[in-house]
Amino acid sequence: MKRLMWAILLLMAVVSADAARVIKVLAIGNSFSEDAIEQYLYELAAAQGDSLVIGNAYIGGCSIDRHWSNAQTGKPEYRYRKIVGGKTVTRNHVALDDIIADDQWDIISLQQASHFSGLPYTFANLQRLKDHVLSICPNKQVEIVWHMTWAYAKDSHHHAFRFYRHDQQLMYNNICLTMADQLPRVGISRIIPVGMAVQKARGKMGDVLCRDGFHLNKAYGRYTAACTWCEFLTGRKVVGNTYHPESVDAQTALLCQKMAHQAMRDIKR
Repeated sequence: MKRLMWAILLLMAVVSADAARVIKVLAIGNSFSEDAIEQYLYELAAAQGDSLVIGNAYIGGCSIDRHWSNAQTGKPEYRYRKIVGGKTVTRNHVALDDIIADDQWDIISLQQASHFSGLPYTFANLQRLKDHVLSICPNKQVEIVWHMTWAYAKDSHHHAFRFYRHDQQLMYNNICLTMADQLPRVGISRIIPVGMAVQKARGKMGDVLCRDGFHLNKAYGRYTAACTWCEFLTGRKVVGNTYHPESVDAQTALLCQKMAHQAMRDIKR
């Protein structure tokens, strides 16, 4: 009987530890990672019993090539925001290596600047950047993943929308094709499909997910992105999560959650 009791207590301890796990994630990105992870993501995970440490290495419009250049030169060009316990601390003028070395990251995401995201020839330095990140991160078991960004709004006036003939569907298709072509070459197998979730949400809500033609709407646009990240990081179905900000009503929140879940389901196929 005593052995049985000890076994039950041990099992309860293991389950409790798993439920209270802390996942540490760093995005090496730009304003699109700011849209995706700096709002709502921590709260979504907390609502389902998970705790995140969230880092964002931010330079507006930063491309793979610029991240790689900064990795080589050590230029302190980043704004580093870190969310721990739901509180955000911001440091300016930080070098990329210092950000990568700052914590035992479990997952580090890479991404391309939005305007280059559907252009395969702009990915030439992705392998070098990935290898550098792996060499600096204190956690040698860290996983490098890809943050899929979204196509611009149909009426976007972004100067680089011309690369895609001002066609949202063409831009989205090119992003998908570029990922399929380039990511296997560098050994990145897992994708956070925010761009897919946004496109699915557009199919239900209309082309209202962006606030300026390319950055996400601060309510349901960012919430859709955060839902996608939450399901990816935690492995828990985000549909039915009780958290949504006041700016997103319950019905819209559920729709955003469903689009994120569908994107997560489809990206695995």
